[in-house]
Amino acid sequence: VQHFNCIELNATHYKVNEPEAILKWKVKAEGRDFLFCPKMFKGVTHQGSLLNKQATTAAFLDGIKAFGENLGPIFIQLSDTFGPERKEELFTYLQSLPGDINFFLELRHPEWFLNEKLRRELFNTLYQLKIGAVITDTAARRDCAHMHLTIPKAFVRYVGNNMHPTDFVRIDAWIQRLKHWLDNGLQQLFFIMHMEDELCAPEMTVYMAEKLQQLYGISVQKPSFISPQTTPPTLW
Repeated sequence: VQHFNCIELNATHYKVNEPEAILKWKVKAEGRDFLFCPKMFKGVTHQGSLLNKQATTAAFLDGIKAFGENLGPIFIQLSDTFGPERKEELFTYLQSLPGDINFFLELRHPEWFLNEKLRRELFNTLYQLKIGAVITDTAARRDCAHMHLTIPKAFVRYVGNNMHPTDFVRIDAWIQRLKHWLDNGLQQLFFIMHMEDELCAPEMTVYMAEKLQQLYGISVQKPSFISPQTTPPTLW
C-alpha cells in the first residue's frame, strides 16, 4: 500500500476469510487511494462443479465485503482444464453472482479462443452480465491477450521476463493501447505487473508510470526505492 494503488490479492484464493481477517488488510490502506482485487477462493473455481458452490461463494463474499471502499474487482480465475464443454455450467454460475460487485473472469483453456463462434458467445455473455474479461499478456499464450472489453474497465495481467528487451517493447505497445482506450471511454484500469519471482516488477512499474506521465500527462503512483547504503557497515 505504500508503493502501489492496487494489488491482485492471491491470499484469498487459498481460504475463505472471515470479515475480521479482511479488516486487518483494509486498515493498512486506511486513508489511501488503494484497491484490493481479491482472487476467488479455489474451492469454488478449482474443485468440482461450479453449480453447487452457492454457499461457498456467499461465505467468500461475506468476508470480502469487509474491504468496503477499498474493494476492487473480484478476479475469477478458472483452471487450464476448464474447457468450453462446461460452458452452460459457467454461464449459469456467472448469472448467479450479485450485480453490486464487480467481477472479472480469466479463462485459460485455449479452445475458448480458437473457435470464433464460441469466442463471440463468451464475450457477449460477459457483456450482458456486466462482467469483465481478464486480459493476460504472457509470451507463451498470445491467445489470452484477446483485447476484448466487455465493460468500460480493463483488468490486465502482464507477465514479463525480468526486463528482457522485449518487455519494454510490449509495455510501450500497452501504453499506446491504453491511451486509445482512455480516449474512447475506458473508466478504470487494473494493470497487474508480474515477473518471474516478481524480481523486477517494481522497476518495470516505474518504467511504465514514467512513460505514461511523459507521453500523456497521466500520473499514477509508482514504487519508491530505498537509497543504497553508502557507508560500509561496521565489522565486529
